[in-house]
Amino acid sequence: MGNKRVMIPATEVDLTAVNYIPENIQAPHLTGFWFKFFLKLAEAPGIGSLIVNHLKNENKIDEKLKYTVIPEGPMFKPEFPPQEPETAVVSLEEDAKPEDRVELALKWLPEYDPASNWSGDSTASFRYWKIRDYAYAYRSKFTTPSMVAERFISAIEEFNNKNPAAPLLISFDPDEVRKQAAASTQRFEQGNPLSILDGIFMAIKDDIDCYPHPSKGATTWMHEVREVKKDAVSVSRLRSCGAILVGKANMHELGLGTTGNNANYGTTRNPHDPDRYTGGSSSGPAAIVASGLCSAALGTDGGGSIRIPSSLCGVVGLKSTYCRTSMNGSLCDDGTVAVIGPIATTVEDTILVYAAILGSSPADRIPLRPSLPCVPNFSSEESWQSVESLRLGKYTEWFNDVFSTDISDKCENVLSRLSEKYGCKTVEIVIPELHEMRIAHIVSIGSEALCALNPYCYEGKGERLTYDTRTTLALFRSFTAADYVAAQRLRRRLMYFHMEIFKKVDIIVTPTTGMTAPRIPLSALQVGETNLQVSGNLMRFIINANLLGLPAVTVPVGYDKQGLPIGMQLIGRPWCEASILRLAAAIEETCAEPKKKPLQYYDILKGN
Repeated sequence: MGNKRVMIPATEVDLTAVNYIPENIQAPHLTGFWFKFFLKLAEAPGIGSLIVNHLKNENKIDEKLKYTVIPEGPMFKPEFPPQEPETAVVSLEEDAKPEDRVELALKWLPEYDPASNWSGDSTASFRYWKIRDYAYAYRSKFTTPSMVAERFISAIEEFNNKNPAAPLLISFDPDEVRKQAAASTQRFEQGNPLSILDGIFMAIKDDIDCYPHPSKGATTWMHEVREVKKDAVSVSRLRSCGAILVGKANMHELGLGTTGNNANYGTTRNPHDPDRYTGGSSSGPAAIVASGLCSAALGTDGGGSIRIPSSLCGVVGLKSTYCRTSMNGSLCDDGTVAVIGPIATTVEDTILVYAAILGSSPADRIPLRPSLPCVPNFSSEESWQSVESLRLGKYTEWFNDVFSTDISDKCENVLSRLSEKYGCKTVEIVIPELHEMRIAHIVSIGSEALCALNPYCYEGKGERLTYDTRTTLALFRSFTAADYVAAQRLRRRLMYFHMEIFKKVDIIVTPTTGMTAPRIPLSALQVGETNLQVSGNLMRFIINANLLGLPAVTVPVGYDKQGLPIGMQLIGRPWCEASILRLAAAIEETCAEPKKKPLQYYDILKGN
């Protein structure tokens, strides 16, 4: 008989007594034959339970859930107290036409002259083309969406012929792309584009519906049991703005992994180093944007799946507040941790796509009472003054818990420059119970995923999943109803801690990931791999935004000694996307290192 563990109420926790304990995940790194053998054991009756329970004990999962008295009641979905309104912002109507929201967001962006960049010095440091560059080129008749489409199609076909396979898109119809591009070209010829997003190329992650493509979630069978009859709500909003939707982007199967490995279709490679992972699960969306082939993409983020690959590929990724965007028409539309969000090369383009897709579903508005969505008003004098007044929360021991000090040093440099340039104050904070937070998240997302997949696994479809997905599901199956309720009790405690922190600071700052892009073991290409140490490094700073539904954005800030991108994460108060986007824009403009051209880069606008 052991002793139970009793937590004191969250309101009585003495933060000065909190000690940071670095994460130490106990699990084997397996690939190839030994991975297959391990899975056979893990799925076997009797011995499988022994193996999974041993791993849970080694990582203190049962100790933190089953054997702990948690005084708080459960919080089954994020619940937010009322928030102070943001300053120097433009409010957008959730029920307005998406193209009207986009035009309003565009109106208040910083001044920009595409003409000077179009004819500028080609030897200048590398930069991505912005959405405003494409719009300028189309309006000026320098090129057309149809001409760009042909360059895009030839690049994708080049990718599809790689050996071993490393596809960016796993559902792609060149004729469908040509048809959309021709319609956009005609609108420009007639002088009536639908919005600034007309003719802009965008990819959609394979767990978000984009008609007429199937939504497989990068499995080999999901399209057999779930027919796509129309666009997801977020996709239909992009389509109404004239975006050219190029197909379904590759991903880690069912979103249940952080590397982007996919043995079904081939693993997408990092554009900065093809021997390394993109990060996941939105591997294809991040890589296709970083490669210059799309201005933006939609991903989903239930455990960092937008922010991790965006950081590792050197682009911007936004996870908005829980339910800020409608999840209708996605494979993860019934969970409590995931959102659909944009990935783009710049903060500006992220704002434009966010303005198009935002708008919670009517069913979510009643319990959550979201404040009006806002974007930064960059044209007002208040805009940069509001950056100066920001208080940035930094938990130093957590911030510095990274695989390479290149990461923490680069992010620390950004904080120093923000202080010098704007006078931003960095405030030391403490976030208790980070280990409990990780456990509460995996139990929550795991139970929700298993609930959705169980009927298909019962029919035998589970045997057609990849080895790493099946290994993950073996862990999820060990969670009980009592574990799930305990996790939701922890969610309430952790929400209290964070809301108390946000009384003292406006934004929590961290590196986005604890490591840069990991190498892909050759043996992992055929059968996948399980490497929870890498997952722990990639997810170290990710979890609070998912479990608690907080908005978070990753912005590129530089590179490590190997030339791999480093991202910095900004976590905001509930519904305060405009604040983190404004700070991200300030970091992008004045604090980040010059961008390096990825090894795998295509200029589809000029065709250079």
